[in-house]
Amino acid sequence: MANLKLKVVSQEKQLIDTEVSQITAPTSEGEITVLPGHIPLYTKMQDGVARYLTDGQEHFFVVSKGFMSVSPEGEVVIMVDSAVDERDISEEKAEAAIKAAQETMSDVTASERELIMAEANLRRAMWEIRLAQRTKKSSI
Repeated sequence: MANLKLKVVSQEKQLIDTEVSQITAPTSEGEITVLPGHIPLYTKMQDGVARYLTDGQEHFFVVSKGFMSVSPEGEVVIMVDSAVDERDISEEKAEAAIKAAQETMSDVTASERELIMAEANLRRAMWEIRLAQRTKKSSI
């Protein structure tokens, strides 16, 4: 069976570089699934949870806005501002990030840049909590 080559790159690091049988990601046009043989594609990514299947196991990660390309050779590259693997998510840290973002957003002296960053951190932390809670429910 043919596979896809998945690379997920954020500003901080390359998060994933592996062979997968499929990738599902949140795009500006809605959630899409890419399978081997997919047509070439370049699309905008939205904040949310992406997942990929490898060796029969489903893996999840949280992504922020960015871009995804699918080459004719089956290489899928996701370039985002930030990405967090499900194994690296801490619900406590995400809750602390939400609290910090809310404090910044309620600060009347915060600059526009600080407000934009706080909003982005808030969205990412909320997706992390959703994924952490989903993972917790499925392991019960």
